[in-house]
Amino acid sequence: MHHYTAFGLHIHSEISLPELAEGNPHSIADVYIRQGAVELPSMRPTTIYRRGIRAFFGQDEQQALFLDWAGVASFKASGGHELLVSPVASEPNLISLFTVSEALGLILFQKGYFLLHASAVEVGDDAWCFIGMPGAGKSSTAAAFIKAGCRLLSDDLTAITFDETGKPLIVPAYPQLKIWEKTVSGLQYAESDLEPVSEGVKKFAYHPRDRFPAQPVPLKKVFFLHKARNKPAVQQMNLAEIPGELLRNFPLATELMSGDNLKKHFFQSIQCARSAELLRKRRPEGFDNLEKWVEASIREQLIAE
Repeated sequence: MHHYTAFGLHIHSEISLPELAEGNPHSIADVYIRQGAVELPSMRPTTIYRRGIRAFFGQDEQQALFLDWAGVASFKASGGHELLVSPVASEPNLISLFTVSEALGLILFQKGYFLLHASAVEVGDDAWCFIGMPGAGKSSTAAAFIKAGCRLLSDDLTAITFDETGKPLIVPAYPQLKIWEKTVSGLQYAESDLEPVSEGVKKFAYHPRDRFPAQPVPLKKVFFLHKARNKPAVQQMNLAEIPGELLRNFPLATELMSGDNLKKHFFQSIQCARSAELLRKRRPEGFDNLEKWVEASIREQLIAE
């Protein structure tokens, strides 16, 4: 049995998940990840792809949630405490990638976390979150902030919880940031500090294990990144458009967003908007300009604190 921590949870796992931080073997498990046969219910195609393979999603009468990638693995999440993994592919790192990238999100959803397809970093004492379409620069922007001394909170899958007053907090995920070779070169990351990842021969993983935060961080800013030159460099979002924009960046199957789940997502979106600043931001062109914006942003944040 392997022991990990991620998203504020103690995880006991029968499969190796090297992306996650090592946990205490004597801890009481919040989540068990087991390996075994998964009997799939009726499944429907999703808009989720990884390595070019479309995920299929399903639910059974007991409210268990299922994901299936043909030729890779099937997953069953039950009650927010158990994830059953049925591998098809023989490569352990591939199974781990699919487990932590999306399947673990099913457990987080069942536990009531507010989920976003986003990257996040800690700037001063606050969390800044970066959202955008593929290629908008979420991970590159996070990598620039990390290079400037900020701490990573999450990459790709971001989980938010709320304190007793309703203020949103980003829960640190696990110490891995995946960045493309172009970003490695543009930001001058040392390749000796990186590891290749299985989802792309030109993608690398950075593991800031010794500087990874343990406690949730208050959400201060959310940037919706884009590259459109015909839009303002920075634009405040109005309250009416925020729930829809956050819904578009829900990282799991859209079938989950109906009924009470959709109402809850709307309410939590408004909670985020009341406590944090949500902005449309044109990503600076070129890595030099990106780093200049990052340095100026950090300086302003520290002065404000």
